[in-house]
Amino acid sequence: MRDVFVSSAEEVLADPRSVLVLADISAAAFAPAATRYPGRVVNVGIREQLMIGVAGGLALTGQRPIVHSYAPFLVERAYEQIKLDLDHQGVGAVLVSIGASYDRAAAGRTHLAPADVALVDTLDGWTVHVPGHPDEVRPLLRDAVCGRDPAYLRLSTARNALAYPEAGGLRVVRDAGPGAALLVAVGPVLDAALRAVADRPVTVAYTHRPRPFDTAGLRALAGAEVILVEPYLAGTSARVVAEALADRPHRLLSLGVGRAELRRYGTPEDHDRWHGLDESGLRRSVDAFLDPTG
Repeated sequence: MRDVFVSSAEEVLADPRSVLVLADISAAAFAPAATRYPGRVVNVGIREQLMIGVAGGLALTGQRPIVHSYAPFLVERAYEQIKLDLDHQGVGAVLVSIGASYDRAAAGRTHLAPADVALVDTLDGWTVHVPGHPDEVRPLLRDAVCGRDPAYLRLSTARNALAYPEAGGLRVVRDAGPGAALLVAVGPVLDAALRAVADRPVTVAYTHRPRPFDTAGLRALAGAEVILVEPYLAGTSARVVAEALADRPHRLLSLGVGRAELRRYGTPEDHDRWHGLDESGLRRSVDAFLDPTG
């Protein structure tokens, strides 16, 4: 996804309204773009808060900044500047992160950011994209840059086998028939979720755009049982689902990255297993939810 972002960003920089703002991360990858578009690739050094401040200033002049770094540096470290220099000023930028929840788990807690989408969700009017395949990145970036509203594009090394570029709203990828429980998978957790419920009476719907959430699609698909699987902090979208189904009796299971600090390194696959986001972990959680009596 990172490679596709680099090539796609070079394409959208052809629009004179676009400016790429970096804080050293990926600067070498964008060196050709900096040469091709002088002054349109701004590297502020290891100053993430300044990076957002610069983006806010550019946006106030009518530019469309694309701001890029690792998720914990881009969203968590610079959250106050996002809140004040973008949100409070009423201007938009496109924030593009790498690292996801724990892609760089071997680098330790400084490079983990499972709470990034939850933090962005405290702000109003943001669109959040969580692609599940590299082929979804280019159209999402183009659409975000062509818009005016603030957007967050969350890239990962994790990926599904197939791309669904058009799946902004909920797209059914497995239909278990009337009365089945509904599982909503966000971004790169889709394949593990599909394997986990392959022989269970569960309909699976996919989206790479958790904000704004497709509440109309949810209401059309949901029955009495809804399972939400997100590749970031568990329960991030529980509020949205609960509000959308407030007039209906339903049960909701929210699965994602746990809140407990594991204090471990390991690989992304290890963290999937520790947080119950691998195939077997998801199956255990879904089975316990659908049949609590065992």
